[in-house]
Amino acid sequence: MIGRSFLQPERSPAAAVGQLPKKLLVPVVQSPASMEALAVACAIAKVQRGTSVHVVHVIEVLRSLPLTAEMETEAQYGELVLRRAADLASQLECRVTTELLQARDAGIAIVEEAERIGADAIVLGVGYKRLIGEFQTGRTVEYVFRHAPCQVWLIRRELPKERRPGAGSER
Repeated sequence: MIGRSFLQPERSPAAAVGQLPKKLLVPVVQSPASMEALAVACAIAKVQRGTSVHVVHVIEVLRSLPLTAEMETEAQYGELVLRRAADLASQLECRVTTELLQARDAGIAIVEEAERIGADAIVLGVGYKRLIGEFQTGRTVEYVFRHAPCQVWLIRRELPKERRPGAGSER
C-alpha cells in the first residue's frame, strides 16, 4: 500500500500531484543514498509550488558526554555535509533550509524535528547494508519508520550489479 495516501487509482496523475507532501524533512549523512533522497525531495519541490525542503544532519553524542558537549570536529563535519547538500540543492534549482542537530540518538532527533516543523514526509536515503546475507536498514531508519508522525519515504540506491541475484555473489 505504499503511496496509497496520495496516489489513489480513481484519481488522475494530475490530481495526485496536488496531494504530494508540502513540507519535506531530509536527514543527510555523507552518502550517495542521502544525496539521492535530497534529489527526490527537490524534484517534488520543483513540480509542486509551495513545497519546502528542510535538510538536517544529526551529531550523535555519546552517553558518557553531556548532551551540550562541544563537539567541534563532528560539528565541522556536519556543516560540511550540510554545505554539500545545499550545493546539490542549488544545482537542482531547489531552495532548502539546513540545520545541524545534536542528540543522543539520530532517529529520535529526526522524529522530533519532523514534529517540530510539522513535516508531511521524511525522505530518507538508505544505504545498502547486508548482515548475515540479509538487507538491513539500520537502527535510525527503523526508529524513524516506526515512530514518525508523517509519511516516511525510503530511497535506496540501485543494487550494485555484483550483488544482484544471479550475478554470482549469491550462495
